[in-house]
Amino acid sequence: MHLRGLSTRRRGWAAVVAAGVVTAGLVSGPPASARPAPDPSLTTMSIKSPPGGANVRVLIFYGSAAAGDESPLVNAGIEAIEKIGLSGPADQRFKVEATDDASVFTDETKLGRYNAVVFPTGGGDVLDPEQEAGLEAYMEAGGGFVGLHDAARAEPYSEWFTGLIGARPAATSPTTVQRATVEVGDRGHPATKDLPVQWKRPDRWLNWTKNPTGSVHTVARVRESTYQPGASANGWDHPVSWCRDYDGGRSFYTGMGGTVSSYDETDFRAHLRGALLWTTRLVRADCKATITGNYTAERLTKPNQPGQNDQIGEPHGLVTAPDGRVLYIGRGGADSSQPVVTDWNNPDIGKGKGEIHVYDPKTEQVTLAGALSVFGNKGGGDELVKVEEGLLGIELDPRFQENGWVYLHYTPHSQINRETRIAERRVSRFTLDLATNKLDLGSEKVLLKWPVQIHSCCHAGGGMAWDSRGNLYIATGDNNSSRFSDGYSGNNPQPNFQGVSFADARRTAGNTNNLNGKILRIHPEPDGTYTLPEGNLFTGRETDEGGGRTRGEIYVMGVRNPARISVDKSTDVLYAGWVGPDAGAPSTTWGPAKYDTFAVITKASNRGWPYCMGNKQPYRDRNLPDPTKPLGWYDCDHPKNESPNNDGLVNLPPVTGNNIWYSPQGGGPDFPRDANGVPSYKQEESTYALPWLKGGGQAAMNGPVYRYDDGSASEVKWPAYWDGKWFVGDFYDADQPRNAVITDPRNHGEGGLPVHSESLKKIVPLGNDGIKNLMDWKFGPDGALYVLDYGRGFFTSDAKSALWRVTYSGGAPTPAADQLARGAR
Repeated sequence: MHLRGLSTRRRGWAAVVAAGVVTAGLVSGPPASARPAPDPSLTTMSIKSPPGGANVRVLIFYGSAAAGDESPLVNAGIEAIEKIGLSGPADQRFKVEATDDASVFTDETKLGRYNAVVFPTGGGDVLDPEQEAGLEAYMEAGGGFVGLHDAARAEPYSEWFTGLIGARPAATSPTTVQRATVEVGDRGHPATKDLPVQWKRPDRWLNWTKNPTGSVHTVARVRESTYQPGASANGWDHPVSWCRDYDGGRSFYTGMGGTVSSYDETDFRAHLRGALLWTTRLVRADCKATITGNYTAERLTKPNQPGQNDQIGEPHGLVTAPDGRVLYIGRGGADSSQPVVTDWNNPDIGKGKGEIHVYDPKTEQVTLAGALSVFGNKGGGDELVKVEEGLLGIELDPRFQENGWVYLHYTPHSQINRETRIAERRVSRFTLDLATNKLDLGSEKVLLKWPVQIHSCCHAGGGMAWDSRGNLYIATGDNNSSRFSDGYSGNNPQPNFQGVSFADARRTAGNTNNLNGKILRIHPEPDGTYTLPEGNLFTGRETDEGGGRTRGEIYVMGVRNPARISVDKSTDVLYAGWVGPDAGAPSTTWGPAKYDTFAVITKASNRGWPYCMGNKQPYRDRNLPDPTKPLGWYDCDHPKNESPNNDGLVNLPPVTGNNIWYSPQGGGPDFPRDANGVPSYKQEESTYALPWLKGGGQAAMNGPVYRYDDGSASEVKWPAYWDGKWFVGDFYDADQPRNAVITDPRNHGEGGLPVHSESLKKIVPLGNDGIKNLMDWKFGPDGALYVLDYGRGFFTSDAKSALWRVTYSGGAPTPAADQLARGAR
């Protein structure tokens, strides 16, 4: 017997090692396809459940095809797992036995005693075909498997073992010990729920020949920007620990544990303990939540009939009702068969239909609930031709199931002035007949209205959301042209029509007395009026030395084009995203490139536009008489509105940094700063804090924070894994984001960076036949995700304009409650 320093207790049961010396390196062997089928006697193996958690058994198999004495890693791993087995509640303890004799895998009686098998090392081709067949039969019978670090190098010729492990190390993985940050994305699995979200630790970090994300359930990733991953780096999505229900059993693998000191770490032992609790069937856990095949995306609406918008208009927003109905709106563009009037002399200039549709999941039918006559049907082309006004936002009253009230954010065509080219934007309440799904257009009560210039495009915003206290948030764009500042600040004071500026966002977003470029917060009252809640940015009574004024409806100022906002009603935190300007690269003269932005907003604040963007990166001022000449840099901590178009306060609230910003070059760009805090804006000096992000053509589309409803009986709801994660996306689907992120509540309200991100692109499908142009996304009461695809054109609806639903079918956590080890919870 080769004892290798094992304890007397281990020696008592270990089988005699076969005679002969195993040669070093990876022993050549037949491919997996050549292996014989499992012995029929083994396929009927029964994994025994001892009476009581204290009698659960774990087998550590440390067989190796490498020459020399056993690695100290093995002894460290065995010792750690032994201590884990003796710790914790009595009904979660287990016995540990270890062997390097692979014949245990052909001994049905012996192997069936163990609830889980641990491979602590790699060691090449350590099982012969019959032994591997025994391991397969063990898993098919409901066994558990845990692989540590180099275990991913075991059985290199077996496709089945590759599936069991989940991925294989790249040949050029770094070999040195490096300290890195592990992002712990699964906050529910017992192997990770008690770990820090950002876990800093030293180890030997393996790269993978193929990223297993989507075929396994990743519970933790290593952040490559915190160490040197080498030439075979996997990128921002670098899984390091994962699990899956595999071939009838449960498999957990971690690429960590490559150093002896790992096994002395309290957090790493907690990680191993959780993995062992699940694989031994002592506790249940969900290892299916991010496996791509468990999600189905289904298109709910058909293409419109020719010349009609019977199914969908030009998609611009959706909301779900408590009974499962989905109401969604069309901005105002018609299909290509409808005329577009662009002549200002024509009374029908820009007239379009802002449609409201209702999808009923019970009947799977769509009803055209109603259509508003809106200013919003002017198609593409030059800045003075296209328009983004129309029907822009929809929300349902908190008591919708009782009163049928629907709130619409829109630009009525009847209120445009063709001479001054000024229109009225309004938020109105209508009543929907809950029996017929028809909107009573005569029931309108106008809550709030304000002027917008319509001489020049763009940036209307439109999103709306409620908090738990009955406050309604309304997102408005800066009502400003992008054309006259070379894609940078949007602060050109010169262009105007009859005295109204259309290229100076200091008139709007940066103006405390203007409702454009803001997120407003009001409290609608039953009589169709509104009151102002405490805690908005202004009271409406402020003045300063210039005698300026404010609007008390303003909760957030300094946003450019916030199409989508959401409120997490469990925390009442506001989440928002807005589209940035058009500059493709930073300028040492004018400032940052276009930054599309997402923000966590915990209190009233100024988010910077058009003075600062990103993490308080300033733009350069310009002013009369020559706006092509730069003046000084804006001060993000003490911004001043000195535009000749300002009728509000001069001294503005300080800018709050934002959490997520991205440019064509990458996510979270920043630069070295001088003594005054001004970035260099030199591309060669840039750094990127958010490597999972990139833009180009980009248009931020904020999504919801998912909240799992444990009491819901829905069979399609997304699993608890996603609970508390914030969905951020982009209209486009190429390099742009479609991600779920975790933020840190301790600093996210002050612009703290996300601490974890994972892609949703394999779940919310991409491509021309998928959800290519994401316009809005929200979860319904059934826990499914509802998504609007805008279609493939602009200012119109087409055959790809559609409402989709993404459902989950992975089922409950495993093992089933009646398959837990007896005595376990």
